[in-house]
Amino acid sequence: MNQLLKIGHRGVKGHEPENTLISFQKAIDLKVDGIELDVHLNSDGEIIVIHDETIDRTTNGKGLVKNFSSLQLKQFGIPTLSEVLYLIDKQCFVNIELKGIGTAKPVAKLIALFISQKNWNHTDFLVSSFDWKMLEEVQLLNPKIRIGVLTEESVDLALAFAKKIKAYSIHPDYRLLTKENVALMQENEFEVYPWTVNPKEDIQKIKSFNVNGIISDFPDKI
Repeated sequence: MNQLLKIGHRGVKGHEPENTLISFQKAIDLKVDGIELDVHLNSDGEIIVIHDETIDRTTNGKGLVKNFSSLQLKQFGIPTLSEVLYLIDKQCFVNIELKGIGTAKPVAKLIALFISQKNWNHTDFLVSSFDWKMLEEVQLLNPKIRIGVLTEESVDLALAFAKKIKAYSIHPDYRLLTKENVALMQENEFEVYPWTVNPKEDIQKIKSFNVNGIISDFPDKI
């Protein structure tokens, strides 16, 4: 069994405000193996790191992300993906979850740019989504990009899709997991990265299933 990977959820959501530069820096300080984050597009067509379609929940502002410019969003502490990648600077891998419509192409393009011009590697990136159509789009744009299939409903369906798309990993809701289905995914040569595992007893239970990595708000507990 390889070393269990610690993946910080939205940076370290349990310690700092989610999807912020402070949260990503804290994740790096805690020596995570990977950082998971979410992306949407703003009014400039830039890739913005935020979970929701609106800025309402995570800032003191209101409105749709797609209606703001990068400069406006910066004032609310919402970074661009480029800023985050410069901060992380290959210190761990980055799991980019495609949330917003139309994010597949710009994300694939930005990954290609960081690989060709900033000395990053394909192994520094992982692109995941619940929207499997967007994952197909990324795979068509660049088959070298590692794909993670997210599911909160069915390990069997995710496994079938992962085979079809030649994904790298499967990211199930941890409550869907059993020792048997984890072994099955691994026998099919997929990494298994469940989310979002926070209570200590759940972390221990999921560890006992021999998953490859755990996505947590508290990666320091893993």
